[in-house]
Amino acid sequence: MKKLVIDVGGTLIKYALIDDDLKMYQKGEVKTPLDSQASFVKSIVELYQQFKDETDGIALSMPGNIDSNTGYIHTPGALTYNENTNIIDALHEYIDVNISVENDGKCAALAELYYGNLQGCNNGVVLIIGTGIGGGIICNGQLVKGDDFFAGEVSFLYTDLKAKGFEKMFAFKASTSSLVRAVAKAKNTDPETINGKQVFEMIKNNDQDAIAAFEEITDYLAGAIYNFNCILNPKKVLLGGGISKQPLLLETVNKKVNDIYASIPFNIPHTIIETTKYFNDSNLLGALANFHLMFK
Repeated sequence: MKKLVIDVGGTLIKYALIDDDLKMYQKGEVKTPLDSQASFVKSIVELYQQFKDETDGIALSMPGNIDSNTGYIHTPGALTYNENTNIIDALHEYIDVNISVENDGKCAALAELYYGNLQGCNNGVVLIIGTGIGGGIICNGQLVKGDDFFAGEVSFLYTDLKAKGFEKMFAFKASTSSLVRAVAKAKNTDPETINGKQVFEMIKNNDQDAIAAFEEITDYLAGAIYNFNCILNPKKVLLGGGISKQPLLLETVNKKVNDIYASIPFNIPHTIIETTKYFNDSNLLGALANFHLMFK
């Protein structure tokens, strides 16, 4: 039977029924409840009730530091009501089917490892650029989770080792939100009135504020990719998220990483930089892959 696959974000819950051939049915989205875990659980239960005759399992992708073996969420990202709770146990009070859960960045890496552009790669990194930056690391053909399930939380990488504060971290320097905030600040306007697509239209129209903001976030992305190459020596680093659909992003990041290589008086290996295969569907397909790993 199909699986009900759910990608939980800070704004929307995206869902689809997906079969073993990766074909999606009934794809849709609902607003993410922001008030309580009870409201969140109710939303998932209502989705299940809608499709219960067509599915025999639920696969979740969620933000946070998650023990995917048990369903325990240590730190929950934007959905603070999930802190230090077991989401699988909470759902099993109302739903009697197999349920899996994994961090969203790790789901994206699993999707690319099993179905996408990391197939055949022993080592790779996936960076999902959005409100923050989700990360997933593949080492020796396996997803790296870390002792505390924190591996791949690249949003927390420091970009200035001499400074302190969350605003100095990678999520605040190289995300789509960073790009929008920088342009809004330069234009003296509310960031809520601008989105990433509009910024790229501004870049095409040679808007200098938008170009400067784009140059800054791609500097940080290029520097991080170079560092990942030194630490892991991945065959590929994949860029995902809505912004990665803009060809200019991949083109610019590749050029800047190559400039870093050229500045070094040693011949070191170069990683391949590409986009994810599935873009905004990576989390859904990775959640499905995680379900199959959990319930072989």
